[in-house]
Order: sequence, then C-alpha cells, then structure tokens
Amino acid sequence: MRMKSLITALLLLSGVLYSQVKDQYSSAREQMVSSQIVARGISHLATLQAMRKVPRHIFVPSSYASEAYSDRPLPIGYNQTISQPFIVAHMTELARPAEGKNALEIGTGSGYQAAVLAEIVDTVYTIEIVPELAREATSRLKLLGYRNIVTRCGDGYKGWPDHAPFDIIIVTAAADHIPEPLKEQMAEGGRLIMPVGNPATVQQLIVLTKRKGKITEQKLEPVRFVPLKRFK
Repeated sequence: MRMKSLITALLLLSGVLYSQVKDQYSSAREQMVSSQIVARGISHLATLQAMRKVPRHIFVPSSYASEAYSDRPLPIGYNQTISQPFIVAHMTELARPAEGKNALEIGTGSGYQAAVLAEIVDTVYTIEIVPELAREATSRLKLLGYRNIVTRCGDGYKGWPDHAPFDIIIVTAAADHIPEPLKEQMAEGGRLIMPVGNPATVQQLIVLTKRKGKITEQKLEPVRFVPLKRFK
C-alpha cells in the first residue's frame, strides 16, 4: 500500500509540474510531430492531433522527462520501453482509428499508446502482464482524465474475449507468430497490427485485415520491440 500511495503521489506531482511547464512541452510536442512524424509521411489528422495533445513526458520516468520527445524509445522500468514517437503514430495510423470504434492493446506499458488511441476511438481495452506497470499505468491514465480506457493485468496472448470483437488490435510487443485468440477477436473490417519475428532480433511489422470473414496479411517495414511475455 505504501508503494501504491507513493506512486499516486508522484503521478499527482507530475501532473502539477506538467501544468506549470505546459507551454514548454507543447512546443516540444509540436516539434516532435512536425520533424519526426509528419516529415516521415504520417498524415492521418486524428493521429497527428492526438500526438500533439498527449503529454508524453508524463509517461516516462521523471529522469527521462527531458528526453520524452526525442526520436527514440525510452526505458520505463521492468525491462520494458515506451516506443519511439514515430512508431506509435505509425501503428495508430495503420489501425485506422475513428469515433465509434473500440480498440484492444496488448502491452500497456506506461499507457502512452492507449492514451493516443483514446483521443480518437470510443473505448480502449489494454492489458499489461507486469503488475507494477499495470498499476502505474492505471493510476496515470485516471489522473490524466481518461475515462474511456479500461486496464487489466493479465496475459495479453489470450486477448480480452469478454469485450470482443475489436475494430482495432495493437500489439506493442514481439512474438514469432500472431496469437490465434487475437485473430478470433477481430471484428468484421477490423485491423490487427503487431511486430512478428524473433523477439531477440529485428521483427517485421504485420497488418491483418478482416473482410467478409477472411483475414489478409500485409508485411511492412522491419521494427524492434521487446518480447511478448506470457504467464508461465
């Protein structure tokens, strides 16, 4: 309980600090979007608006706040990372988010990708297997006012059948195959985005699309993500 209280206090302090330096970080976010995201071809308006709005520095450890808008992933503890801003925007655009859709995210991490999606879609269901990260992300997202994000600590390989089917499924960790339960939980017209390949090396970003009950696969660029963890 003491640790949970400390985390909550630190998150509240982060929120205060954010409000005090809002203009400074707004400029950093705008620079991030223009130089790292728009410049590389991301054009989906809602995605760009979400990337401009979500305070990425709140989703990284305070020691990395000054680097939050840099063009690289950052450690968030427990051998996990927050993805490079471009990758977050790229995967979001590939998912084709819009009002009226619901999304499932596997690998909540610090909650940043969930927050970006939540700016666009109706509801985001997100699963994190590391209990400490799940607790921290839940507190952080609530303190930032996200009421359309539902978090859970669990094994993301199995998805979240109670809330399926999903219009969007984004997996932010790598495995050598796409879990069958996730395919089964895709809605008609739904899209699934996941890095697939050897988790110890470079993977390939894969997009699945479900049309008339059939799933088609599109292979995109090489990426590198942390491994998808499973309960033993």
